[in-house]
Amino acid sequence: MTSGAYGDLLDDLLELDADHRDAERVLRESGWTPCGAGDWAVALRAPDGRAAARISPFDPAGPYTIALYREAAHTRQVPRVFGHRRLAGGGDLQFLESLEPVDADEAAGFHRALAAREPAVAELADAVRRVHERAARELPWFAPGIDDNPDNIMRTADGRLVAADLFSADGPRLYAAVLHEPGLVAVSIPEAERRFITEIPLTNTGRWPAEVRAAMRAGLAAADARRR
Repeated sequence: MTSGAYGDLLDDLLELDADHRDAERVLRESGWTPCGAGDWAVALRAPDGRAAARISPFDPAGPYTIALYREAAHTRQVPRVFGHRRLAGGGDLQFLESLEPVDADEAAGFHRALAAREPAVAELADAVRRVHERAARELPWFAPGIDDNPDNIMRTADGRLVAADLFSADGPRLYAAVLHEPGLVAVSIPEAERRFITEIPLTNTGRWPAEVRAAMRAGLAAADARRR
């Protein structure tokens, strides 16, 4: 499957005004298979093994991650992007080259080099800084630093080490506000961009109890009703 075929799938989803459920269903029906999951997204691998789709129900930081991949593409230290679409309800769909995990020590070394702006990664570090500063100005609830989880350093099929998913929303602060200050969240994030805010996978940290999710949804619904 070529990148053009990935684009065809994006066009099909765009016509559907797809949300994350639609995206996963269409891809699975096209032969894509699960290959990973985190707190914000799940991943499916293409039938040809050359690409993966990252699907998130709610990810306001997704466009900035893609901006970094495109601005730093010349370094070959970020994943290749085959396509990107925002999904209905605040979700995010990314088509990227297929990646494999690396040893934790090797990943930690890459993160240290990036933080120190060592010559081998200086151009990438500069791009990370530029995009992060832009996101911090523009996006409410953006995480104050980059995510230095070793899992975010991966290897491409041709052997390159790349940095993926360095940016995210500040989940603990955002979701504490959803529970305790829903009016602030309702003002900061348009209703149409947070329809699935309680449906992120939380594979690493564990899902909220049903009553907590219900309280989040009820608080936001009440805040939206007051605003209307």
